[in-house]
Amino acid sequence: MDHRPLPIGISDFADMIRKEFYYIDKTLMIRDLLDNKANVTLFTRPRRFGKTLNMSMLKYFFQDDRDWQGNKRDWSYLFEGLRIMDAGEQYVAHMGQYPVIYLTFKDAKRENFGKSYRQIERVIAEEYERHGFVLEHPGLAGKKERFLALMKREGSQEDYEASILFLSQCLEIYYGKKTIVLVDEYDVALENAFTCGFYEEMVNFIRALFESGLKDNNSLEFAAITGCLRVSKESIFTGLNNMNIVSIRSTNFDEYFGFRVSEVEEMCHYYDMDEQYETVKDWYNGYTFGQTDIYNPWSVIRYIFDTLPNKNWLPMSYWANTSSNEIVKTLIDRAGDEDRARIEMLLAGGTIEIQIHEDITYNEIYEAGDNLWNFMYFTGYFRKVREWMDEDIIYTQLAIPNKEVRYIFHQKVQKWFRDKLKGRDMQRLYNAVVTKDCGVMADEINDIFEETISYMDQNEYYYHGMMAGLLAGIKGFGIRSNREGGNGRSDLLLKPVRRSREAFVIEFKVAKDFGQLDERADEALRQIADRRYDMELRNDGYKCISYYGIAFCGKECVVHCRPCAA
Repeated sequence: MDHRPLPIGISDFADMIRKEFYYIDKTLMIRDLLDNKANVTLFTRPRRFGKTLNMSMLKYFFQDDRDWQGNKRDWSYLFEGLRIMDAGEQYVAHMGQYPVIYLTFKDAKRENFGKSYRQIERVIAEEYERHGFVLEHPGLAGKKERFLALMKREGSQEDYEASILFLSQCLEIYYGKKTIVLVDEYDVALENAFTCGFYEEMVNFIRALFESGLKDNNSLEFAAITGCLRVSKESIFTGLNNMNIVSIRSTNFDEYFGFRVSEVEEMCHYYDMDEQYETVKDWYNGYTFGQTDIYNPWSVIRYIFDTLPNKNWLPMSYWANTSSNEIVKTLIDRAGDEDRARIEMLLAGGTIEIQIHEDITYNEIYEAGDNLWNFMYFTGYFRKVREWMDEDIIYTQLAIPNKEVRYIFHQKVQKWFRDKLKGRDMQRLYNAVVTKDCGVMADEINDIFEETISYMDQNEYYYHGMMAGLLAGIKGFGIRSNREGGNGRSDLLLKPVRRSREAFVIEFKVAKDFGQLDERADEALRQIADRRYDMELRNDGYKCISYYGIAFCGKECVVHCRPCAA
């Protein structure tokens, strides 16, 4: 059957509807926003959870849009058949009735304040140009010079700090109505500024922009703002006493960002992917916004897109590819013993408990306490299992939401481990391997594992990967992992460059408790012999081959060796 195209990277609501992409109807957000009646509403959600598309939807619904001749554009056809049209006349009556200022800071990532500021300046200037037709109104004759300066990017920084307020005033004169202000991804500029070292300059600019445009603006009907993080009220939103914060903890608006369970089930059915639904659930479900279970919309769409032509397509971490995920690396790099234990617990499928701080600033993220964990929770790396209050302090229990995020952690842990190995003298371990000194081998491996972050899932895959990384640097040897040989697969082969030298077959086992380590190491040696894991080496011309059986329990191991009999 023919299907609607999937909206890969579509964030403009008009494109979504006109080109008939598959759209999950979120238009009742308009009803709830009107009922909310807050002067300013801040929506915080992780990246790629539909914030920009929803803001675009609000723009097309509310705006009384005009061309340069002042002729009104009618966008009502975009909403035909959508849920907002059945919500009642008291809501539909607001369609196309307001001047709208729409700004996005999503492209304000630049290496210094000047370049980042100029990008925001450009966005503001384009919004002035979009409303250039208002200058024909006689009541704006005295404001024309200032308006044109902002439109042509010739205003001062002080002019741009007051640009939302000034444009709102101009629009109210033209329309005779107050203005709706929409600001998308407001904190992209702040996060970038923090990373690049000009945070205070950017905070001061955005604070001034919002203070005049959202606090002291008598021409404002209401404002909606989106971002990943609620930056401290005292830092940015000074004095906005009527601001409504809608975070992932909030029960209102909880279904409008991301996909609900029923929406994903319906989507899989529509694309003939009922059999793939459990895979979608394991990889991309697991978030809880308010009291609603939510899927990552970006990843669901991408997986279905890739699976349509190939039902055997394997799932992958699409969300990992939408940014650098440096925050995970930062958490791991900065982790002390307590935080490493927390990461291990999460990777093992367990939970941790943190104190909730919703109003941190970017320059507080790395301070003592749970700020970094809070930042990662609110930006999508953990899900809430439950929360409670002890006296006046709110606590939450967190877990990794799904396989997609677990993959991100695994990749960052492995990279961190490899980086640590680069700075460590491995020669004592390498010498012990070649000389078959099992005691020294065990001591060195145990020391390294004690310092690292374990997945704590008690499977051979983890130990196999870590040991392959440890032994990859032995001079004069090549390492082969999971090679076919004899009647099965050996875990690792160490093949010397010269066939006259001794080669090694290594097999790993996991013990349930420390008392079983020696027994499991002996079992590994028997398995090598019984299944003839050395056949690949012998067929390749190696005469002297020794066996290692290594058994692990937690972060400890024992090493047993069966020397070459040649």
